[in-house]
Amino acid sequence: MSRAFCIPGIIFLFCAFVLLFIVSVSLPYLTAMDITRVNFNSFGGNVAGTGATSQLRFGIWAFCSELTNGNSVCAKTGHAYALTVNSGSTAVTIGSSWTRGLAVHPVATGVTFIALLLSFSTHVTVTLLSSLVSFLAALITLIAFAIDIALFAYVKHKMRGIDQSTKTGPGFWLTFVAFILLLLASCTVCFGRRRDRMSGATSYPMAQQPGARPGLMGRFRRNRNVV
Repeated sequence: MSRAFCIPGIIFLFCAFVLLFIVSVSLPYLTAMDITRVNFNSFGGNVAGTGATSQLRFGIWAFCSELTNGNSVCAKTGHAYALTVNSGSTAVTIGSSWTRGLAVHPVATGVTFIALLLSFSTHVTVTLLSSLVSFLAALITLIAFAIDIALFAYVKHKMRGIDQSTKTGPGFWLTFVAFILLLLASCTVCFGRRRDRMSGATSYPMAQQPGARPGLMGRFRRNRNVV
């Protein structure tokens, strides 16, 4: 592949892989990489198993609570967790069906890593495969981002009866940026392969078939020579 396209494609894939890897680690290991966060206002919230909470963060593997006393507590839940938030007489439950799909992020990270390894090859077939895998990684990342949107919308809807404000977390936007980078990477790799094919093509002049009748210009030249 032409270096003008190869190097940017590798850079895009590497940046997308790093972003998706950070998001995939998520809570409880990286407490800042949440998908959705809820800030409780005047009355605060009480998350079952943690206590009085001023902020609630939803990650891929767990949720974390910023307590009103300044401490931070992360639940040891794992994949497909559920939680209940109490505020006064209102109780809100976020079921595991809304957090189970967050595990798509690590899948997108793995596929992106495979595309990154393939992008280092200069073989035509491997280059085409790298472009296809990049498109696949972009598709899976888009699905992960759609799951993030669904979780954010559902949490915001369920928390509407509580004095709070629901916002998107850093992991939400890093997933979106990774999706854009994967689209750029897949298009860059594809264009690079097409440029290589076009540069290797050779144009040949069209030969006149034996016994074919000369055209109008040929007759004109013959008559001119006779005169």
